[in-house]
Amino acid sequence: MGDEVLKSPYGSWPSPVDAALAAAHDGRPDWVGVVGDEIWWTEPRPAEGGRRALVRRRADGGEEPVLPAPWNVRSRVIEYGGRPWSGVMRDGRPLAVFTHFADQRLYLFEPGGEPRPLTPLSAVGGGLRWVEPQIHLERGEVWCVLEEFTGEGPDDVRRVLAAVPLDGSAADDRGAVRELTPERQRFVTGAKLSPDGRRAAWLTWDHPRMPWDGTELLVAEVADDGTLRDARTVAGGPREAVAQVEWSADGRLLYASDRSGWWNLYRDGTPLCPREEEFGGALWQLGLRWFAPLDSGLIAVVHGKGATILGILDPETGELVDAAGPWTEFTAGLTAHGERVVAVGASPRTAYEVIELDTRSGRARPIGAPHEDPVDPAYYPEPQIRVFTGPDGREVHAHVYPPHHPERTAPDGELPPYVIWAHGGPTSRVPLVLDLEIAYFTSRGIGVAEVNYGGSTGYGRAYRERLREQWGVVDVEDCAAVARALADEGTADPARLAIRGGSAGGWTTASSLTTTDLYACGTILYPVLDLATWGPGETHDFESRYLESLIGPLTEVPARYAERSPTAHADRIGVPFLLLQGLDDVICPPAQCERLLARIDGRGVPHAYLTFAGEGHGFRRAETMIRALEAELSLYAQVFGLEPVPEVPKVDLRT
Repeated sequence: MGDEVLKSPYGSWPSPVDAALAAAHDGRPDWVGVVGDEIWWTEPRPAEGGRRALVRRRADGGEEPVLPAPWNVRSRVIEYGGRPWSGVMRDGRPLAVFTHFADQRLYLFEPGGEPRPLTPLSAVGGGLRWVEPQIHLERGEVWCVLEEFTGEGPDDVRRVLAAVPLDGSAADDRGAVRELTPERQRFVTGAKLSPDGRRAAWLTWDHPRMPWDGTELLVAEVADDGTLRDARTVAGGPREAVAQVEWSADGRLLYASDRSGWWNLYRDGTPLCPREEEFGGALWQLGLRWFAPLDSGLIAVVHGKGATILGILDPETGELVDAAGPWTEFTAGLTAHGERVVAVGASPRTAYEVIELDTRSGRARPIGAPHEDPVDPAYYPEPQIRVFTGPDGREVHAHVYPPHHPERTAPDGELPPYVIWAHGGPTSRVPLVLDLEIAYFTSRGIGVAEVNYGGSTGYGRAYRERLREQWGVVDVEDCAAVARALADEGTADPARLAIRGGSAGGWTTASSLTTTDLYACGTILYPVLDLATWGPGETHDFESRYLESLIGPLTEVPARYAERSPTAHADRIGVPFLLLQGLDDVICPPAQCERLLARIDGRGVPHAYLTFAGEGHGFRRAETMIRALEAELSLYAQVFGLEPVPEVPKVDLRT
């Protein structure tokens, strides 16, 4: 590579990061576990229909899939799923139990054989679904969370703790599944057994709360017949969110609670390391683990304000020592074996990889799905961690990725186009990690700014609750504050600003196009658009009452539901937009998009609507991701007046 830097307009720079490369590197390893001396995890296979493969790292360091295609290790409980597999050694051989996505049955697998179903199919509604399996060989059972549909509606559903026989006797017999507790509340996490096997702990909550609003931590006695008796609440409540519970090796109760305004760790009710940092997060999936107790009594923790790092906490002294290494972001997927911790981490220069930390030596190393640069890292985006000022002087956290290319720069005086990215959730956060979708744009000369708007996790409960009854207001204002600041400071071209987002970020994008005139265009992916039809009976049960906190109770503020809905104000959209939707999406169904399109029909607004069969909420297939990214780039090329990329098909914007 030469040292010569050529001048060419933003958006015209040639890039080795094409849509196929970005799609191939989408997703991350997840749900790490230890089976004997091996580390197992799930990882995405975009080129194999988007399935999640179960992978093992053998003792000799080699990696191989545990199950061939089409086995897809992924649960649909609460639609976002959770931990879908568990493994142990039996008679010196691995034994695994997993949920298969296609039929949601629980299967038992031993290498060398075929998976055998442990649970029956049900013809009722969404059937029987299972998550957080925990194998108890001494009981001959797998303990799980069971989600059972009782009718055809999305909220005709019950969830209980259940035990499935390992001998396969329940494969065709629902009656052979043993329920561990009576149905008590709408939502439940997997039961954690104390070291002596005499007590169990788990979390519950009920509508209209979401788990980051408030949960109850229950502890029960394990009766002689294996049921859980005399459950009592030991922490949590309507305004206290307990995110995770575990038992220490000496039988004490550990949990992460936000009673102080931050998710901190507690042992039997006493804070272990009180800080204005998060040691927990939003429970979007069942089985997330921000901390893992070690046999020594130390506790591995994922913690931070904003970005999360891996550390080891001494609960006796409160001393916290962070792991050395290049990783600046860790997921809520810790597992421990002996004095070793296995985690999934990444950085702005590395994609997510499986990392093992030896707590005795302090040495951390990648041991699975290791990052390998698919292109010259000189093309990677270079993030800036920024704090902007929003309305009323409030802080708005963001990651700004300027256009970046090793051999190109723009002509003097030209300002770059920028796309504001609004994350989903909305109770979520964008991590500061290498994302080739961002590189796809920045390496061509289009800037990206990811906004952790008010409502995001990682900055304490008060920041998270800025969005309470303010969805469609605070998120829109915070994204706009970042966009305006970038334009005002001369970083971005004010005439070439765009906004994009998926799911709740799709709502923020559409709301921004109907309430501001900042943006020249927008990309809306699998969005919420019509609040009147996104609730009980219309969307899935988990989020069916979410709007009561995001917007307000429908019975008290009915007008607000129409006032905020982009569908109700489609006539205000005056700029081109791209709408991308999976046809199998039960969280944000295609009908949401169709209502918006019906309202703008004949209004002369250029737009494109691309749908994808076989895709649900969030795209997983390589061909879908390629088509979506290329269509998005084509939109910006047309609206911003960029030189079209020859290999990218032009998306047809119709009026």
